[in-house]
Amino acid sequence: MPIFSKPQYSTVTVKKKDIPKDLWTKCPKSGEIIYNKQLKENLMVVPGSGYHFQLGARDRILSLLDSETMVEQDAGIESQDPLEFKATASYPQKVKQYQSKTGEKDTVVSATGTLLGTPVSIAAMDFRFMAASMGSAAGEKITRAIERGLAEGRAVIIVSASGGARMQEGILSLMQMAKTSAALARLGEARLPYISVLTNPTMAGVMASFASLGDVIVAEPEALIGFAGPRVIKETTQQDLPPGFQTSEFLMEHGLVDRIIPRSEMRAQLGLLLKALYRAPATQKVG
Repeated sequence: MPIFSKPQYSTVTVKKKDIPKDLWTKCPKSGEIIYNKQLKENLMVVPGSGYHFQLGARDRILSLLDSETMVEQDAGIESQDPLEFKATASYPQKVKQYQSKTGEKDTVVSATGTLLGTPVSIAAMDFRFMAASMGSAAGEKITRAIERGLAEGRAVIIVSASGGARMQEGILSLMQMAKTSAALARLGEARLPYISVLTNPTMAGVMASFASLGDVIVAEPEALIGFAGPRVIKETTQQDLPPGFQTSEFLMEHGLVDRIIPRSEMRAQLGLLLKALYRAPATQKVG
């Protein structure tokens, strides 16, 4: 008989606690880990580093307009399939997927309201929806936002974010560049102000049309702004490009951007610009 008996071990099953996903986000600039609720409360800006994540179009508009003055416009406009585009998935199917993902009908959300008391017609682009590519629906909503400003004597603000034209609509997408630019020309003739807000990224056809036509052009910090990407430009020109040449800071140094405004200061700064630029038409009363 052994002096020492072998100890008996019991097997205990420990259940892993269910940890909810998407609670934290890592800042790509500083590596800081931030609680998503805090990030949303701070308009998707990391408090420590100041890094600006993308902000949805509807949240953007609500952050700028005076409380309870937002009236959404043209909410029913959505993309069609004029070319019957076929790829790995049909174009209508892809649009429906993004509608389900974002809760928006298309890339652009437009509204009227007041910003620190000034009546405005505002449109904002949502990069989450097909990289905010500009198709017929987006161009139509932006054009209507400009025309509404003209008809009602409002200042116009467009917040841009885009990867370019929507290839599934071909030439109809490219036509939106001319359509939006023509509407802005009519707004300028009426001497109503247009402020263009550039966010990360604002590229290609959007930047080559309405985004670059503001009476005042402002941008968020470190936003990528340009027409073609740096690799394409380098391969085409066979030239070495200066570091950071497509950032909002570089473009302000070279005169394309008038002012860089952090998101936390955007509403106040736009309000000051509107006070300086906007004069209500004598024959119209807007609110």
